[in-house]
Amino acid sequence: MSLDLHQTVSSTAIRGLTALDGILDKAAAYAEARKIDPAVLLGSRLAPDMFPLSRQLQIACDFGKSPIARLAGMEVPKFEDTETTFAEFKARIARTLDFVRSVPADKFAGAEDRQINWKAGPNDMSMKGAPYFTGYAVPNFYFHLSMAYAILRHNGLDIGKKDFLGAA
Repeated sequence: MSLDLHQTVSSTAIRGLTALDGILDKAAAYAEARKIDPAVLLGSRLAPDMFPLSRQLQIACDFGKSPIARLAGMEVPKFEDTETTFAEFKARIARTLDFVRSVPADKFAGAEDRQINWKAGPNDMSMKGAPYFTGYAVPNFYFHLSMAYAILRHNGLDIGKKDFLGAA
């Protein structure tokens, strides 16, 4: 059985980001009901040396769009990191999902063996498509989704595994 990389990449991003979008709906309602300034939640972090929720959300979106663009041999869309509200983060998720859905499957011809080159901070990175997706992109995507979930859960949001996994 062969793996359809386009379907795998796009469905991973769509499912994770759709679940994140639902979690943000709950976070916005929670903040409003509890009279919590949303900026407090967006600035929250699990440890002093970790990124806050706002940056976790941005990076999760980046790992939603970057793999599909790179594997398709396309330029990764650049999103400015200027969001400060739940509505703006939901709009970023929507833009990311629109991009993911717009990439045609035929762009993935040879993607498993395509050499993927990118920068990770100051480091130049390079690997073939399949190991890039399974060994780098997926773990990073789920790490930042998990951190967003954990920060909100730590701040009292009533969410569980079903919220994180989203609809099957």
